[in-house]
Amino acid sequence: MPTRAEFTPPAGSVLMFSTTWCGYCRNLKGQLERAGVPYTEVNIEEVDGTAELVAEVNGGNQTVPTLIFPDGSTATNPSLATVQARLMDAASAGR
Repeated sequence: MPTRAEFTPPAGSVLMFSTTWCGYCRNLKGQLERAGVPYTEVNIEEVDGTAELVAEVNGGNQTVPTLIFPDGSTATNPSLATVQARLMDAASAGR
């Protein structure tokens, strides 16, 4: 199974685990794009081991969108404001 570290994004961006049918994922992707927040998307139905990784960080549930931040922390179905605040906090801390 892949590890969280393998999917940790570079500073200033996030990695989003998603599926093609997830409305919350589509909504958050649109918000990130409009706000100019760089992200990489990984479809958990197409990339081996990622559904298990998402379940591991979500108490056994394969809940999407699940994001990984540059510091390795995660958030499940966060708001745009939460994503932006966490990226700003990481930038302030030099991560």
